[in-house]
Amino acid sequence: MAQYRQNRIAEEIKKNLDRIIREELRDPRVCGTFSITRVEPTRDLRSAKVYVSALEEDKLDDLVKALKGASGLLRHALGARLSVRYTPELFFLPDRNIA
Repeated sequence: MAQYRQNRIAEEIKKNLDRIIREELRDPRVCGTFSITRVEPTRDLRSAKVYVSALEEDKLDDLVKALKGASGLLRHALGARLSVRYTPELFFLPDRNIA
């Protein structure tokens, strides 16, 4: 049962975070084609690893740096949209599995 909730929250984080980044984040480093490939929340849902990939491999590191810099803003906006007691702390990591 706990695994089901963890997976459901991971999908909610992925969907809402993608929307927040595309619509509300105004950073020139966050441009081009990118995607959130997966979200791995911890069992207690206090933190989550967010894996992102970019179509242009050379811009992936700048994208991850921009998202790390905006993690507080993203966490706040995510907390307003999720129905959980604690909004997880977000850790952005590059996903280079596409290459």
